[in-house]
Amino acid sequence: MFSCSQMFSDRMVLQRGKAVNIFGKGDDGTVITAEIGAYKATCTVKDGKWRCVLPPMSAAEGLTLTVTDGTNTVTFTDVAVGEVWFLGGQSNMELELQNAKDGAKYLAELTEETPVRYYYTPKVATAEEAEKMGANSGWSRAGSESSKAWSAVGFHFGMKLAKELGVTVGLIGCNWGGTSASCWVDRETLANDKQISSYIEEYDAKIAGKSLDEQKAEYDAYVKANDEWNEKSAQLMKEEPDIQWSEIEKRLGKNQWPGPLNEFNPFRPTNMFENMVMRVCPYTIQGFLYYQGESDDHKPDSYYRLLTSLIGKWRSVWGDDTLPFIMVQLPMFKYAADPDYKHWCKIRDAQMKTWRTVRNTGIAVILDCGEFNEIHPKDKLPVGERLCLQAEKLVYGINVSAFGPIADRCIFKKGRAEVSFLYADDGFRVKGDITGFEIAGEDGIFYPAEASLGGRKALIHSEKVPQPKAVRYQWVNYGEVTVFGKNGIPAAPFCFTI
Repeated sequence: MFSCSQMFSDRMVLQRGKAVNIFGKGDDGTVITAEIGAYKATCTVKDGKWRCVLPPMSAAEGLTLTVTDGTNTVTFTDVAVGEVWFLGGQSNMELELQNAKDGAKYLAELTEETPVRYYYTPKVATAEEAEKMGANSGWSRAGSESSKAWSAVGFHFGMKLAKELGVTVGLIGCNWGGTSASCWVDRETLANDKQISSYIEEYDAKIAGKSLDEQKAEYDAYVKANDEWNEKSAQLMKEEPDIQWSEIEKRLGKNQWPGPLNEFNPFRPTNMFENMVMRVCPYTIQGFLYYQGESDDHKPDSYYRLLTSLIGKWRSVWGDDTLPFIMVQLPMFKYAADPDYKHWCKIRDAQMKTWRTVRNTGIAVILDCGEFNEIHPKDKLPVGERLCLQAEKLVYGINVSAFGPIADRCIFKKGRAEVSFLYADDGFRVKGDITGFEIAGEDGIFYPAEASLGGRKALIHSEKVPQPKAVRYQWVNYGEVTVFGKNGIPAAPFCFTI
């Protein structure tokens, strides 16, 4: 007997223009044949797994894929060939269309003929759960009901891309709110790199000396207590809609989410890589979209290494070190009750450095898309569309204006900093007064600075800093965004020092 991966179902989208992996499990020695239209591929089960590789196909609709071992046959109908993108990350990638700005309007307009389809990767803590939940997973066509839980970012990306290319777009949602990037890579990647090994070392220390039974009891007790806490907090918010989170915790005690990190907690390092990413892989895709970083703000100085390691690992398991990887740079955000820790600007800087140093990557700058005191901005339209612009430019070779101004180099002379920008040939657009620039001297103390913009450059100075040695822009967790490119995309934050 044999079985196909959970990734294959009716209504699926296969990647056009690439060799397509059809895969699953079976008894060793079994010969498997996959056939779609005029294309056929044969393979043999080895070590309990099989993979047939179909030749590249052109965009198409209404196809049928059959997989057989000569005795048993599995048939998938309503198969499309188009563009397939993997949607990774945490809550802002996960945020559902039904909960996003104008979600109800978009949902009401959808029909089965809408050229975007979606696969929802089951959120699980163990391989056993993945097997159970995966049996109910599958690809879905668009619709007012079926699209409610789709990623809003992915939806807007897919709709724009389908319109631009004239093909069906398949989206694989593989994300989970509140997750560190350490959840999305394997143990070896973390343990063998001293810059990021603390994620594993801290986890190992927490479970040291605890049996699996003890860990399960510990986690089950947390789940019970957390369910009760959530029920009480929901009641408080219903009775007092304006109540602050700090007041809720004052009355009910501190919320203990995500609970004790052990083998039964889905938020442990490596879990999503093992039980979600590797259930999608090696499904043939065009590339990755990634919106994450919020949950690693406690270790911003190592985020560059963590992010680049994740990119390398994902490309490695897919067997293609050129797979496009397009990330979202974090927007402005700060909780009202918190000081500005200036750690999100470090995450943004790590994301920009990744774009500069890792080939075949893109970056969607959305500095203007944040909301004060709201970590989940609801307007995902500009996020999805800017990701799409990045894909159009990076992957499809379309001549689009995908970037706002990005600082490229800086020289210090005559008491001022002169910063040159890429993607500013058309100049700048300023909304209100120019703000966000700071300058520092030898002592490293930054002062608000005046800036003049023009000719792809910014001239920055402050009378308090006669001999500047450092300059930065929007080096805050949250601030007013006023400088944009003529295309409406904001200038990216930066920091230069001598």
